[in-house]
Amino acid sequence: MLLSIRRINLPPGQRVLLNDVTWQEFETILDELGEHRAARIAYDRGVLEIMAPLPEHEFGKEIIGDLIKALLEELDIEFLSLGSTTFKNQIMLQGIEPDQCFYIENESKVRGKNRLDLTQDPPPDLALEIDVTSRTHPSIYEALKVPELWRFEKGKLQINLLQNGSYVVSEQSKSFPNFDLAEVLPKYLEQSKTAGRNSVIRAFRNWVREQMES
Repeated sequence: MLLSIRRINLPPGQRVLLNDVTWQEFETILDELGEHRAARIAYDRGVLEIMAPLPEHEFGKEIIGDLIKALLEELDIEFLSLGSTTFKNQIMLQGIEPDQCFYIENESKVRGKNRLDLTQDPPPDLALEIDVTSRTHPSIYEALKVPELWRFEKGKLQINLLQNGSYVVSEQSKSFPNFDLAEVLPKYLEQSKTAGRNSVIRAFRNWVREQMES
């Protein structure tokens, strides 16, 4: 592109939209931005969005991600957490970077792989978006066939399950059907703002164990 993407100064909480971006330009921009950055991207058939998250967004992403990891560990389920890895499919002209994502059911299929190509590899089983800045793109996740998308918005958790190519809001998670996570996780996220991370993670692990015993 004529203008170096690095010259765009994007304040936290703001976004920029670029139209008519070819797939090759998208790939070039990803290389220029590099992997170690705060900005998130979404690419949908020629439209590229670059967003700079707010500190609140990053805080929520880390805590919820840690709670999911604690749940998987307590259930003794092998998983792969890939954070904000760029997932893309050139055939569909789609690309997205979730706030956090997990391979659970398909963990063994991607174990040990350094690079993932969604034209060949399965998508993550669970993607997480902290929708503080309204950047979630369900249509991209649908196109990439991510089975489960969690959206946190205004203190509430919405669980979306992929059914017949479209997301349907569900009370229960496909990955964790025996846990009332839509009600519980937001409470632990809120508690972490005053009680501290470690205290909240311990309390959550105890809650998980109680549910498993009941």
